[in-house]
Amino acid sequence: MTRHTPPTLPPLTHRRAARLLADDAGAATAEYAVATMAAVAFAGLLVVIMRSDEVRGILTDLVRRALTVA
Repeated sequence: MTRHTPPTLPPLTHRRAARLLADDAGAATAEYAVATMAAVAFAGLLVVIMRSDEVRGILTDLVRRALTVA
C-alpha cells in the first residue's frame, strides 16, 4: 500500500507575497455587490415600515397639516 503525499506549496517569498496581495481584481465588483445588497435590504425595511398603519397615519397627518392654511 503506497501512501499519497500531498503536494507542497512553493515557499512564500517576499516577491510572491507582494504579487498575491497586490492582485485585487474583482474587488470593486464585490464592493458594489455588497453595497447594492445593503441598499436593497434598507429599501425592503422602508417598505415594511411605510406599510404600517401608524406610520401611514403620521404621514397623512403631516401632509394634511402642511397643506392647511392657518
